[in-house]
Amino acid sequence: MQETEIHDLSDDADYAASQQQGSASMMRCESGKRSSSNEPEGAEVVYMKDNVTIHPTQFASERISGRLKLIKQCSSLFMTWIPYKGQSTNARLSEKDMNLYTIRAVPFADVRSIRRHTPTFGWQYIIVVLSSGLAFPPLYFYNGGVREFLATVKQHVVLLRSAEHANVFLVNDFQNPLQRTLSSLELPRAVSLSIVPSTPVSGGESASQEHGERTDVDVLDGSPSIRQFYRRERQKVHDPARDISMQLLEKFSLVTKFAREATSQLFRETPSNAFSLFERGSSNLSAIDSSQKPRDDVLELPVPVPPDPLELDKLSLAWGKPRQPPLGLEEWATFLDSEGRVVDSKALRKRIFYGGVEHKLRKEVWEILLGYQSYESTYAEKEYQRSNRKTEYEIIKNQWQSISPEQEKRFTKFRERKGLIEKDVVRTDRSISFYGGDGNANLSFLHNVLLTYSFYNFDLGYCQGMSDLLSPILFVMEDESESFWCFMALMERLGPNFNRDQNGMHSQLFALSKLVELLDAPLHNYFKQKDCLNYFICFRWILLQFKRELEYDQTMRLWEVLWTHHLSEHLHLYVCVALLKRYRGKIIGEQMEFDTLLKFINELSGHIDIDVTLRDAEALCLCAGENGSACIPPGTPPSLPREDGFLFNSELDDTVL
Repeated sequence: MQETEIHDLSDDADYAASQQQGSASMMRCESGKRSSSNEPEGAEVVYMKDNVTIHPTQFASERISGRLKLIKQCSSLFMTWIPYKGQSTNARLSEKDMNLYTIRAVPFADVRSIRRHTPTFGWQYIIVVLSSGLAFPPLYFYNGGVREFLATVKQHVVLLRSAEHANVFLVNDFQNPLQRTLSSLELPRAVSLSIVPSTPVSGGESASQEHGERTDVDVLDGSPSIRQFYRRERQKVHDPARDISMQLLEKFSLVTKFAREATSQLFRETPSNAFSLFERGSSNLSAIDSSQKPRDDVLELPVPVPPDPLELDKLSLAWGKPRQPPLGLEEWATFLDSEGRVVDSKALRKRIFYGGVEHKLRKEVWEILLGYQSYESTYAEKEYQRSNRKTEYEIIKNQWQSISPEQEKRFTKFRERKGLIEKDVVRTDRSISFYGGDGNANLSFLHNVLLTYSFYNFDLGYCQGMSDLLSPILFVMEDESESFWCFMALMERLGPNFNRDQNGMHSQLFALSKLVELLDAPLHNYFKQKDCLNYFICFRWILLQFKRELEYDQTMRLWEVLWTHHLSEHLHLYVCVALLKRYRGKIIGEQMEFDTLLKFINELSGHIDIDVTLRDAEALCLCAGENGSACIPPGTPPSLPREDGFLFNSELDDTVL
């Protein structure tokens, strides 16, 4: 969604408010250039701001506040963000969790751009994107200060406003005319989250009396140090590809080396074209410069592939259990009491995990797995729930049905969403007989549910890809109202993937990178060598839960396994790792660059053995254990349903910003 208001730096409302409240919490370096007592000799704090906050989850109780600093040493500028000690926060976020988000001495020589978000309602925040393509989580300025932050950065590095978007500021950008020759290709915002793991705080730190804040001595004196950074800088070789200003929000072509650079800059405001790359990937890849193809007269030596440290096949045999037949009617009855309650929910979820569900049972079972119906509900209570929810659905649906043509002319947001939904519905799973043919009523049901959801969750609205997630649900439920509530339940888990700041995708891609590093360090190092550490190649897998990679029935089987949350609520990430490990020999042996790797990943569609993959994923999850769980930041989607009954009582203490 494009932001409707774009402000100049002098127009920050939150900054003006903070000026009225006083600037005691902000320290700017005076002309005397004195160093803070907490900084090593020669380091100077040129900007400091308290109460800069990270939102690991959507809940206000789990926000992490800290102090943001800009530190200058010699001619280089560094950024740090340190969380306060002893914050009163939700028990789900431990001290270790908060340390995970610490940002330690990031040199602006490694920063590609800064994006400023100025929502009509809520707090301004910035997202700092590194040259590698990784991005730090959004930093929210509760007390203003974005303008001062950018102004200070501009004093010490080259900071240019993007020609494509007024709220994107490019750091040390030297534009190359070649950039303008790249062909157009729209992609969604897809920057992986780079959260720098925290190192232990030194024992000599002095805590702030007011906030219990961590000091920055260890940030600058620890490893890596600023001195080490300077040594690295002197050793750097000029890379022409890095001079190509692949700006955020620009269109780019998937052409060899430039594609890798472009992917690291992707951060679009609207995910409506989320899959144009994947739909057109093969045709665009044919444009690869023929000069880069190997010559026939050159003898190519095979590239040695480092051994798999876990030996996936042996691991799966040792840890992964064989798949079972799907749950049938007779066996299903053994899990219920005489009134229809599930007697042992844990045993049921485990059974579904290993075998899935027969299709004729899916409607009843999916309602429970998604949380629309409770495990403890009787037959009568479930029927009562359906009746009530049907009435509620019709009320929400009537909100958009009652809009007159004259009103619609004056309702831009409604027209935009309606048009986008209509365009997507007619091309969603038309090869399936359930949605095939002209005048198919099921397409109308699909349209109605999506438009009703855009009114129910107006902040999120509709984004491309949602129709893919709804399609199997409607196929199973065959009822408009029940499909809506089940879809809404699914979006309670996957909705953050479509949020404006893409925080959900950031955290999942980051977690995936840490899991690959844990479970296959040689493969992770290969991706690092090829500038693929943003793991954007797996973007579609995660966003659509492999919907585009599997046959329709396989998709439903995978989803019901994932929804059990039997071993992990993030099993889909282990599925990603399993697939990457399964093809690691081909990926490394053929020395795939970003473009060829992306093409290869796309061509796996329709060729994935779901049973083998699930067994691999199970083995990897069990092998990773607590170390794997520690790789996944708190609140990473899809999170478990809330325990307080019907989870869709969406009175959250936080609005989507």
